[in-house]
Amino acid sequence: MAWDKPNPDDRSDNVEKLQGMVQHTIENMDRAEESMACTDSEEQLQSIQAKNERRRESLEAFRNEIEDEANHTKQ
Repeated sequence: MAWDKPNPDDRSDNVEKLQGMVQHTIENMDRAEESMACTDSEEQLQSIQAKNERRRESLEAFRNEIEDEANHTKQ
């Protein structure tokens, strides 16, 4: 059956996809920062700050993965 075969490993556009994810994450962080100005809730402020901290960690991981993928395509 055709659906039992795994898809071939196509890493040709991984760097571009990861760069798009970085850009999207940065945009989300910016929107979250803007929304902080519109809330008086300390709980919501802390939630947004915590989420943006996790986003910063994700950005670091994305950038490391981009570097790994770029090195892989050079080989």
